[in-house]
Amino acid sequence: MLVFIIRRLNLFFFTMLLLTLLTFSLSFLFPGDPLVNLSGQINATPQQLEQLKLAYKSDQGIMQQYFAYLSHLAEGDLGLSMASQTQITSEIINLLPATIELSLIALMLAMFVGIPLGFIAAVNHRKTADNIILSVAMLGYSVPVFWLGLVAILVFSIQLGWFPSAGQLSLVYEIEHVTGIQFIDILLSDSVYKWQAFRDASAHIVLPACVVATAPATIFIRLARSSMLAVLETHYIKAARAKGLTFRQIIFRHAVRNSLLQIIRHIGLQFANLVTIAMITEVIFSWPGIGRWLIESIYQRDYTGIQSGLLVLSTFIFIVHIVTDFIYAALNPLAREHNHGTS
Repeated sequence: MLVFIIRRLNLFFFTMLLLTLLTFSLSFLFPGDPLVNLSGQINATPQQLEQLKLAYKSDQGIMQQYFAYLSHLAEGDLGLSMASQTQITSEIINLLPATIELSLIALMLAMFVGIPLGFIAAVNHRKTADNIILSVAMLGYSVPVFWLGLVAILVFSIQLGWFPSAGQLSLVYEIEHVTGIQFIDILLSDSVYKWQAFRDASAHIVLPACVVATAPATIFIRLARSSMLAVLETHYIKAARAKGLTFRQIIFRHAVRNSLLQIIRHIGLQFANLVTIAMITEVIFSWPGIGRWLIESIYQRDYTGIQSGLLVLSTFIFIVHIVTDFIYAALNPLAREHNHGTS
């Protein structure tokens, strides 16, 4: 296990090296002065420019500039936003929790809906239920997320009036920003309207979470179905049948647990896909997350914001991959390859 952890950490540091090289090189590829693209200070005075040259070592070689850029990243200095001239670090700290909240709830929805349906399809292999579930999964995966979001707003917000169409919480509730995750902040609040605010936040997140969860849920359906079919063909399942176990006992005692192990390793990949979908959904539902902020930075040609947003989102997604690998290796020792017997 120790060797497995060391390998994953080495992979993490190597990936971070590539990411920082990419974001650093973007400052030279974007229009304008690379120093301004890195710092975001578009209205800097000559004295400030001299200080920036010393801080980023722009008068030295490219390697010295890169290491100076890394030192700023290590200090949490991502520069100023070209659009708002505020610290990007503070903006990301305020916006990233909302994206995490939306992505996690959508991931749970996708798993709780997609995995059971995939198992049902596998148990009813080549029957009517299997064909219906696969058809729905194919349809859900093919629908564009921006079209689905607009239709959801039109039907459930405008025509039926069941859910709000935008935002994270109604303006009538004043909840102090503590963690940035709305539900946690509401529970930590001392407001007498705490539970009303909790219900309002729940109503606000239903539509965007369902829209984000649609495509990953269809993928979980296919993953769960293929995993269950593979497990049902294994020798230990055939041995369980030979012992006289009922089909229900085989499914719930053996097949489901072993099928879930194969699905866990794909959660990290689906989370990356889910965050990408969430970026578009945040724009449609005016969700105050980092995805919406990053897309607005692209429209406003905020090059410093684009570099920083790319770095932060990529790092966050890769951390989820690493954590998923650790969980899968802890649950399945065979995933540690030949080193599991020596560590």
